[in-house]
Amino acid sequence: MRDHPGTSAFVLKALRLLACVPLLLLTAAEPTVVSGRARPNIVFIMADDLEAGNLHYFPNISRHIVQRGASFDRFFVTNSWCCPSRASVLRSQYVHSHGVWTNTRPEGGFERFHDLGLERSTIGTWMRDAGYRTALMGKFLNHYPGGAAPGSYVPPGWDEWHVPVRNLYDEYGYRLNANGGLTEYGWGEQDYLGDVLAEKARDFIAGSRRPFFLFLNPIAPHLPANPALRHTDAFTWARAPRPPSFNQEDVSGEPLWLRSRPPLDQRELDGVDRRHRHRLRAMLGVDDLVGAVVAALEETGKLGNTYLFFGSDNGFHQGTHRLAQGKTTPFEEAIRVPLAVRGPGVRAGTTITDLGATVDLAPTFAELGGAKVPSFAEGRSLVPLLRGERPARWRRNVLVEFARPAKRSSAAQTPVPPYQALRTERYTYVRYDTGEEQLYDLRADPYQLDNLAADADPALVARLRARLDGMRACSGESCRIADSRG
Repeated sequence: MRDHPGTSAFVLKALRLLACVPLLLLTAAEPTVVSGRARPNIVFIMADDLEAGNLHYFPNISRHIVQRGASFDRFFVTNSWCCPSRASVLRSQYVHSHGVWTNTRPEGGFERFHDLGLERSTIGTWMRDAGYRTALMGKFLNHYPGGAAPGSYVPPGWDEWHVPVRNLYDEYGYRLNANGGLTEYGWGEQDYLGDVLAEKARDFIAGSRRPFFLFLNPIAPHLPANPALRHTDAFTWARAPRPPSFNQEDVSGEPLWLRSRPPLDQRELDGVDRRHRHRLRAMLGVDDLVGAVVAALEETGKLGNTYLFFGSDNGFHQGTHRLAQGKTTPFEEAIRVPLAVRGPGVRAGTTITDLGATVDLAPTFAELGGAKVPSFAEGRSLVPLLRGERPARWRRNVLVEFARPAKRSSAAQTPVPPYQALRTERYTYVRYDTGEEQLYDLRADPYQLDNLAADADPALVARLRARLDGMRACSGESCRIADSRG
């Protein structure tokens, strides 16, 4: 048991002017003032391990965000693993720039993020310095807190902080850091973490008297994918999707790590379907959280002036490419994630086909709120796309990087060697540290069944290698040059 202790023309003009502000290091920035009362609120809800293609199962997400906003159908992560991906979201940097390579120390996890001083400049500090009231609720970074940081530690930039510090993935029996105070939660229905976060979010929205930035990080559908008690009998009929890549029949042209995997047997296939049902049930709690946030915004009269984003930190394999579960691969199932956005000026029911990446999220929030973006940021603001515009030079390349951890961990689910991958408008090109390569023409082969690397036009492969090398070498502003090269 727990211990109870609408955008005007003026604003659009202001946003266009803000796009011309030079990039500055935030450490020297004064709070930005942009017509305080008219500035929009921003809510970002980020699920954990949710692959693209499932949002139609969830009525609140579908009705309140997807149908009332725009959906990106080609949105990608910088690394298909929780901590590296979340560091990219917080900092707008590719993995080779922020240096948080894995989920665990010494090369990753919260400790590395903290020891490198990366938390001193994140989207939280940028928005707070711009005059926003900020909150982060739910999962932060893997193995938070740790090292020199005590359980009561709250990183810079956050006015409100409600983050589990123990046993978070079960969503019951956890300890919550609530603004520096530690509260124990038990196993009762009222203790379910998704519902506790919904309550905290409602209070934050109702109590905000100035524009706010709310970063909500529910745990679902991360395994073990425990649902709220009210959802335990849902989706009894469901089984995992069976695309052509499911239990891939022919892997003879693939790298050794995939060629070495036998087809999934019936016991493993039954496990895939069982996990799929668990994940859908757990996501119903996230869907209820979305409904609670929308209701709170409506009740306080703030919905019309709020941008509501819904996304995920990485995708997840469920039987595809002979992988019963897991992530970290360069395949679409692992690197492509949902992103849906509603808010002032966003046309309802639309689909955005331009490439986007998680490094683009923080610059987008910053532009919407009039915050200054530091020079180390490497992503692009999505605001023009949300307005229905397409800049003359837009992203043509997304970089995905993966390094194996020094310690054995959950990455063993997908025994992938370290790699660097380039996702373009048409191709996925992968270069492993083993010297092996993969190349897929997604126009002809959307399920990535035919590795063309050995037989493709050498000139095409050379161009993709050069584009990948340019992305791997980029830093700060130069990434927005490398990412537009064809």
